[in-house]
Amino acid sequence: MTAPGRLSAAIPDLLRKRSFRRYWTAQSISLAGDQISQIALPLVAVLALHADAVQMGWLATAQLMPALLLSLPAGAWADSRAHRRRVMIATDLARALLIATVPIAYALGALTFTQLYAIALGIGALTVLFDVCNTILFVSLIPAERYIEGNSLVNGSRAMSFVAGPSAGGLLVQLFTAPLALLADAVTYLASAYCLARITPAEPSAVPPATGHFTAGLRWILRSRVMRATFAASATVQFFNFIFHTLFVLYATTELGLSAGMLGLVLGIGAIGGLVGAFLTGRLVRRVGIGPAVVVGFAAFPVPLLLVPLADGPDPIVLSLLFLAEFGSCVGAMIVDISLGSLQTALIPHALRARVNGAYRTLTHGVRPLGALAGGALGAAIGLRPTLWIATAGAVTCLVWVLPSPVPGIRELPDSPPEPTHGAPSASASASSPSSGY
Repeated sequence: MTAPGRLSAAIPDLLRKRSFRRYWTAQSISLAGDQISQIALPLVAVLALHADAVQMGWLATAQLMPALLLSLPAGAWADSRAHRRRVMIATDLARALLIATVPIAYALGALTFTQLYAIALGIGALTVLFDVCNTILFVSLIPAERYIEGNSLVNGSRAMSFVAGPSAGGLLVQLFTAPLALLADAVTYLASAYCLARITPAEPSAVPPATGHFTAGLRWILRSRVMRATFAASATVQFFNFIFHTLFVLYATTELGLSAGMLGLVLGIGAIGGLVGAFLTGRLVRRVGIGPAVVVGFAAFPVPLLLVPLADGPDPIVLSLLFLAEFGSCVGAMIVDISLGSLQTALIPHALRARVNGAYRTLTHGVRPLGALAGGALGAAIGLRPTLWIATAGAVTCLVWVLPSPVPGIRELPDSPPEPTHGAPSASASASSPSSGY
């Protein structure tokens, strides 16, 4: 076989399909930009406005609060709309505009915490709307039997963004200052909108609002033992993880004395673990089953982060511990994201997809601002390192929810429930998903 032939054979089959390839490209570009802003925006607060622990907590809370307040209504609204892709394009353009105001205000000497809080709040709200629509677009592009492959590709891009994004973000901050580094994120939102504008998938039908439309997704979750258990585990991880992330940049730059560039480099190299996790998940699922893979991911994600508050001493030791923590955690994150995401995608009825996703985000992502507030308060009260010990140890307790649940016994993905041809799903239809027996 010729070299071009071997290269062509190595390309995953889903990426040979134009619509999925453009969708995947949009996701990949946007995810890379998100990672740049994830390190650049906190560094704007720390380096340009000299934020303390409490202000960092409020900044994280502003970006996360929309998940708690808006996910449920956003999911109900998205299920009742026929053109979710257009909504995603609009949110991309709006986020690009918002993030671009930070370097403009900085250049004019007018940047304030009030503006940062407002921008974080706006981006959080738009991201909620984008994400609930994205779950519908995903199932419009690939068949149910390829959910793990599709999730592996998307999460592989996410893993690659973990590798390139923090390193690029840290480097851009050192070269151009933190506010100007955010321009890269604005450009990625524009590129994502362009790619999404070039696909025309056949989206699931809109569901006209009816009695119980708003709460149908939440009621479906509460009826499913699998969804209840994974919700509780995810919420536990999210709460403690956002205590951790609220203070991590401040801890690394002040107590550990790392520069923005060095921090970004270590996190970027460590994030190679995400690529490893994305590569291994399909093999792990085939070997042990989808449910046990979910449990492995829930364990492997939080445990390595215990090395972060342990970090102390000479720079080589500190950097080694941070690298190992990031590498191991990224492996676990990819395993749980791909396996759990595929399991939930197969369980949720098409007609309830955005509402279930919105309800799930309300329940799990909604604890993020609570974690951010707790992180800021605890960091100010007892110090950064003790708070990180609480955060990392607390996240491991997610296992108490999934281990006694039906999740470890699930070996295969259930058949994807069919989309009703018209109207809203009845209560009985909503309960007839394969998860109803768990």
